Amino acid sequence: MTSARRSLAGLVVGFLLDVCLYAGYRSAHTEVWQRDGRRYVIFGSRLSYYAFRPVAYLDGAVTGIGFHIGPHE
Repeated sequence: MTSARRSLAGLVVGFLLDVCLYAGYRSAHTEVWQRDGRRYVIFGSRLSYYAFRPVAYLDGAVTGIGFHIGPHE
């Protein structure tokens, strides 16, 4: 396997792992807000937000779910 293929395979595996981890995080941290009736993924910290940001933006574009950092007021 060439260096380029190995790098591409690593990126694909890393992205798939991130998608799987985000799916688990999303299922445990999704709330429906009464003020607007929308669903939001609540990120507990900026670290969790930045870790899942690429996949979260893709999720938001596809499903329309919103995001919030920190506890829900």
